[in-house]
Amino acid sequence: MKRLGASRAYRDESGEFLCDGLKLLEDAVKSCVEITTVLTASNVPFPLSAGTRVYYTDQRLIDSLSPLKNAQDTLFICKITSSQAEFEMAGTHILLDGVQDPGNVGSIIRTANALGIKNVILVDGCADPYNPKTIRASMGAIFRQRVYSMGLTELTELKDAGIKFIGTALHERCKDVHDVNLNDSIIAIGNEGRGLSEEVLDLCDERITIPIAPECESLNAAVAAAIIIWEWVRSV
Repeated sequence: MKRLGASRAYRDESGEFLCDGLKLLEDAVKSCVEITTVLTASNVPFPLSAGTRVYYTDQRLIDSLSPLKNAQDTLFICKITSSQAEFEMAGTHILLDGVQDPGNVGSIIRTANALGIKNVILVDGCADPYNPKTIRASMGAIFRQRVYSMGLTELTELKDAGIKFIGTALHERCKDVHDVNLNDSIIAIGNEGRGLSEEVLDLCDERITIPIAPECESLNAAVAAAIIIWEWVRSV
């Protein structure tokens, strides 16, 4: 459990990830996620699948194993379910390019799931969607939202297949987000500091911006994504 919470490489190798909290455990059960192990300092007030191993302990052990500062009273391990082969072109998708903060990635996954975004695509060093901080910020959406990790080759294939790319940027030649049709497209959100990479910008058919006060430099990535997703929802 400690290694799963601390190491992305170990999560990738084992095909499992660590979560915390009874509420998140209940979300995982309702979402039919495969849960292999539960370690808890309390009682689990809902049924688990027959194959789930459950161990009871005290809060001190939970605190020592949890990678989070404010550990809850339950830790559990889930299987990573790969959905790479199931990518559907139709619909509107969000692409995150180098968004490194787990809280931002988790919040965007949560917003995308709440408002009907088809897929979330992670590119170029984004925070691990199975990082415990990402999972906590997603508030259970990680169990329901389709999330894909892609490189430039896969993105180019999507572009060649006819899907429209829209990039967010801060530039005077960008179109106002209100003036662009966001349907059936991949909308790209950039890194918190540098924005979109040149490689992703080169794929974009259109570039949009969110109008903000001139004295403000930029918006938080999760906030920008939420505004753009909401603008798409309003236009549907």
